[in-house]
This record gives sequence, structure tokens and C-alpha cells, in this order.
Amino acid sequence: MRTSGTLFCLASGASFGAMAIFGKLAYEDGATAGTLLAVRFALAAALFWLLVLAGGAMREVRALGGRDLRIGLALGACGYAIQAGCFFAALERIDASLLSLLLYTFPAMVAAAAVALGRERLDGRRVAALGLSFGGLVLVVAAAGPGAVDPLGAALGLGAAVVYTTYILVSQGVAGRVRPQVLSALVCTGAAVSLTAATALLGELRPGEVTAAGWGWLACIAVVSTVVSVSLFFAGLRRAGPTTASILATVEPLVTVLLAFLVFGEALGALQLLGGALVLGAVLVLHARLPRARQPAFAQG
Repeated sequence: MRTSGTLFCLASGASFGAMAIFGKLAYEDGATAGTLLAVRFALAAALFWLLVLAGGAMREVRALGGRDLRIGLALGACGYAIQAGCFFAALERIDASLLSLLLYTFPAMVAAAAVALGRERLDGRRVAALGLSFGGLVLVVAAAGPGAVDPLGAALGLGAAVVYTTYILVSQGVAGRVRPQVLSALVCTGAAVSLTAATALLGELRPGEVTAAGWGWLACIAVVSTVVSVSLFFAGLRRAGPTTASILATVEPLVTVLLAFLVFGEALGALQLLGGALVLGAVLVLHARLPRARQPAFAQG
């Protein structure tokens, strides 16, 4: 059981890690960020609702209180939509490998925010994790050299981490009351509605410009890097436990960096790789002895 849980978590992290690569490829084949976001969440929402139906969970949906229903939709329409928007807007400006490391500062941000809100106490482990994450972030960005990193792209990447931190803290309550598949369906539905409307108003929803190959990459983002990855994560979580699942999730940025090198020839410098190691080290320090915790509807980017 534990071995299968480990494999599920690793497969989930690898699926999430491939998302930035699929996104870059979709951009090359005519997709705009708006088209990508709208298609990703509309298709993912439809698939999650099919899984809810297949799993016999519609009775649970009908039994949901109006408050939890509104929270689930709002988490998608506001929180996850903004996070994904920042992520894919950043992906248009900076390398996938750099973006993945910027996003993965969110565990340290969650720890700092939890302390600031009085939910957790500041201890040596959290101080060490925050120091590692901040030092790694400085190395990842500064070691690229003057002019090598688009400032707006880097800001959007960090913005995605900040928004995801807020999303995690807000979603903890409802995540403990609603089945993961149901909450995932609600989140994707909320995100699909808000992103489709917003991108259409901004003139960024242009599906007619996407090539056949581009639609294939968009399908990969929705199916592999959203529905499959989320489902595998929760399957692994049940078998391996939250601490192991969180630690194994650090495979995500490693997969992104490797695939970015293989597909696009992106290469991080030695100091940037050291910075990335520090960022991932902060995640390992944070989760080394964490107690069982509730998980949000989406566990990664």
C-alpha cells in the first residue's frame, strides 16, 4: 500500500511538472494564455464532474451546504484562477525551469503566513526553512545575471506563489469537509467561468488560432497536468500520508527543469541550481516532521 502510494505521488508530481512544458509548446502552436486557461479549466471541470458521477458522489454534491458550495466555486473563480493566470502569464516571459523554482517558494510562504496568523508557532525548523527558501530565491534570480530575467515575468511567478499561499490557507477549512473530487470539480468550474469571461472580454480567447498540435498540448494540460495529476496525488495521499506525499511532491520542479532542458535546451547556471536545491531543501525541512494536515483541492501548481 505504501509503495503504491509513493508511486502515485511521484507520478502526480511528474504530471504537474510537465505542465509548464505543455504550456510552452501550446504557445508555439497558436494558443494565447487566455485560450490555454479557459480550455484547461473547462475541460478539467467536465472531466472531474464525470468522475464525480462515476464515483456516485452526486448525492454528496446535493447535500452540500450553500456556504461550502459558494466557497468551492469562489476558490476557483478567484484564488485558483488568479494563481493560474499569473503562472501562465509568467510562462510567456521566462523559462519554464526558472518559473517552477519561483513557484516552489510557496511552502515557505505558507509556513510564514501560518505563523503570522497565529495558526502555528515559530520554531527552528521554520526559521531554517524560511532562510533556505529566501537564500535559494536570491540565487535563482540574481545568478542569472543583469538583464537575463524578465522582471515582470519573475514578479508574476512570485505572484503565483503568493496567491497559491493564500488559496491554501483559505481552502483548509472546506477541504476537511468536502470530498477531494467534488471540491476539485467545484474549483475547476469556478475557474472556468471566471477565466472564460475575463479572457473573452480582454480579447485573449482566440481558439481559432490554435493548430491541431496546439489543441493536443491544451488537452495534455487539462487531462495529464490537472485531472490525472490531482487524482494521483489524492490516491497517493491516502496510501502514503500527507508528510510523505508533500516531500515526494518536490519531484515536480525537478521534472520541469529536466524536461525544459531536454525539450527547449533551457539550462540553469551552477549558482541557480544551488539556489533551486536550497528552495527544495526548505520544503524537505518543513515537511520532515509535520503532523497530519488537511490538503487543498489542488496540491501543486
